[in-house]
Amino acid sequence: QDGPLPHDLDTDLPMLSEKLPSQEVVLETEPDFIFGGWESNFGADGAGERALLHQLGIATYVAPAACRSVTPGKLTFGTLFDDMREMGAIFDAEIAADILIGGQQSMLDRIEPDTRGLTALWYSSGTKTPYVGAGTNAPAMMMEALGLDNIFANVADGWTSASWEAIVDANPDIIILVDAAWNSAEQKKKLLAENPITSQLDAVQNERYLTLPFPASEAGVRNVQATSDMARQLAWISFPE
Repeated sequence: QDGPLPHDLDTDLPMLSEKLPSQEVVLETEPDFIFGGWESNFGADGAGERALLHQLGIATYVAPAACRSVTPGKLTFGTLFDDMREMGAIFDAEIAADILIGGQQSMLDRIEPDTRGLTALWYSSGTKTPYVGAGTNAPAMMMEALGLDNIFANVADGWTSASWEAIVDANPDIIILVDAAWNSAEQKKKLLAENPITSQLDAVQNERYLTLPFPASEAGVRNVQATSDMARQLAWISFPE
């Protein structure tokens, strides 16, 4: 993960590696079950191929929203909470899951969608070719909760590669920046301001940005808090009369 866990997610579980642990490191723990936040976790350079792990008697699970071999449906907070309940059942922690979901649902209910009809770009990563939030996963889910019209909502994928020209043509009112250690929000602001094409965008010239940390940009327990934080940021953004 990029950044510390929230206080309510602190854990005493040992960290095997600061990055993706190798299969050797994983197998040394003699696991019965491996949960993968991304399907790519299960590869030759990671925890190991799922078929091989199953042959060793190790069960594996990929978070439904991160599954690529079977295309998931459009992500909603309801389906996200269902995934949390399933994790609670798998780990025999149903009560903890229900408490977590209840708190997140209450926070989600307090978020008031913006009613100004604003359009938005979700800028995840990339320089020459921007990688942006599309219409089916966490970016779309959070933008809808914020009342923002995603300029790439018609792309039937979670994220997609776009062009700066298409972004300029759409001229979004708001730009959401994913703040990652390898491509920070500040780096993205600098690129947008220095790129001759994007420097002409109203959102860039007026710095109409929302930011969220990378771990909260993927489907998971951080989405509701990130959406609430961005709602507060959005409320402070004004437009000339």
